[in-house]
Amino acid sequence: QVQLVESGGGLVQAGGSLRLSCAASGRTVSRYDMGWFRQAPGKEREFVAAITWSGGSTYYADSVKGRFTISRDNAKNTVYLQMNSLKPEDTADYYCAAGNRYSSGSFYYPGKYGYWGQGTQVTVSS
Repeated sequence: QVQLVESGGGLVQAGGSLRLSCAASGRTVSRYDMGWFRQAPGKEREFVAAITWSGGSTYYADSVKGRFTISRDNAKNTVYLQMNSLKPEDTADYYCAAGNRYSSGSFYYPGKYGYWGQGTQVTVSS
């Protein structure tokens, strides 16, 4: 099993930046494809970004493409989400997720990911 802990959330003004971190323990994160999802109040959890176990490929939701960057440091067992040009509509709880790298599930759907963190809150004020 792998345990995931997110950090880096907070309150930021529109146009600002935040970097979220997801620290893994229990098993090396290099075994897993990793994703970030978010959930705003009253809305369903939605895909934000994902990265393959090697870091060779990344995937983004259209709403964040060009503004957010996912990366990973397998030596530090950590995955990051750099968020720039933040908008009020980015306000949500952000969740890190790990999925078996041999799974054929789509990176864009929660079903691929067997492990989830507790989330970190991001609030963007206008």
